[in-house]
Amino acid sequence: MSEQQQEQNVGAMVLADRLCSAPAVPVEVPPPDDEWTLPYGFARVYYGAGSQGITRPVIMADGFNLGRSDLDWLYQGLETGFPFITRLRERGRTVILLGFDERTASIIDNAQAAIAAIQQTIARQLDASPLTVGGFSMGGLVTRYALAKLENDRIDHRTALYFSYDSPHRGGYIPVGIQAFSYFIPGPENDFARQMDSPAARQMMWQHYDRDDGAIRPHPDRAEFLERLRSVGWWPAIPRRIGVANGAGDGGGIVVEPGEIALRIDGLLFPGTTFRIQAAGDGVTVAELIRSLPPGRRTVTTNGFPEIDGAPGGTLESYRILAEALERNGGRVTLRRPTACFVPTVSAVAIRYLDRQEDLYAKVDALDPSESELDAFRCSSTTTTHTAITEELCTWIMEQLPD
Repeated sequence: MSEQQQEQNVGAMVLADRLCSAPAVPVEVPPPDDEWTLPYGFARVYYGAGSQGITRPVIMADGFNLGRSDLDWLYQGLETGFPFITRLRERGRTVILLGFDERTASIIDNAQAAIAAIQQTIARQLDASPLTVGGFSMGGLVTRYALAKLENDRIDHRTALYFSYDSPHRGGYIPVGIQAFSYFIPGPENDFARQMDSPAARQMMWQHYDRDDGAIRPHPDRAEFLERLRSVGWWPAIPRRIGVANGAGDGGGIVVEPGEIALRIDGLLFPGTTFRIQAAGDGVTVAELIRSLPPGRRTVTTNGFPEIDGAPGGTLESYRILAEALERNGGRVTLRRPTACFVPTVSAVAIRYLDRQEDLYAKVDALDPSESELDAFRCSSTTTTHTAITEELCTWIMEQLPD
């Protein structure tokens, strides 16, 4: 295999959270009781214990990744760390897993799948109990918009509780050096670049690296998405709104030193390419990208960023995922800091914005809860991986479910 082919093969990687990845230890997935084909998506239905139909339904939407949802992976992820689906079904609740034909499609488009799933649930329900509707990561934004759109259109969604699980209500974060690297990989457009420049990524990211001019800013698609959200009421008003954060609420994140090297590549593959932990200030170098074939060099700098890599929040092993993709293709790497913040705590509980250091690192547990746009929220007691299913967070959600 040529060196250039090895470089191109690195582009097969994607950044995926825990629920959208193949589980390290597979869990048996039972056959669903029903399956639905929906506009822009599909669903699997698992009846509650002792029921022969839909009762006390809980709709849970998949998160962000490239391609079609894998509901086997989602099911296994929701049973790893804490048996969330099992516990819900034991309590007589029907669990409906909502997937999307393309997870990187516009949140507005994928909301049509959520709307159809809600309406299908209502039409097939055996009892008159209210719905619980929500999702994980991007799925929380999809269902947030879907419920608000139904209310704006004066359509009864019969939902008493909306929940989000580490959803980026105020934006998510992928190190801009890593974003830039996706476009630096030679050859035809790769999976990684398609993921980073997808409609959903552009709508969710707090800051987006522009592949054409190298500008770093919120993408215009994000502004348009937020305007569409405002046009339907910003949030659904009828259901009680709750959310959980995989990040801690004490203002502490992961231990990293701003400006230190997170990942360095040596050898023939992208020789000397270096990624640094995000530091505050202007003219801050976060990546030096070097390519052998065809020869290329690019320096990526940021202006006015807070120290967001180490901020409190649900984490993603962004640098490790990249390092492993390089190693699989013959690269030599020195990985010093594998992890970065992905969804800041203040974003997941919709209480502060990400632009200022003091807001990003706010001690959420000490703030007045009324500052949040949610009616109630829970932060993890320790920093955990983005969308990690923990007993602490899942038990709290179950305590909030309507009767």
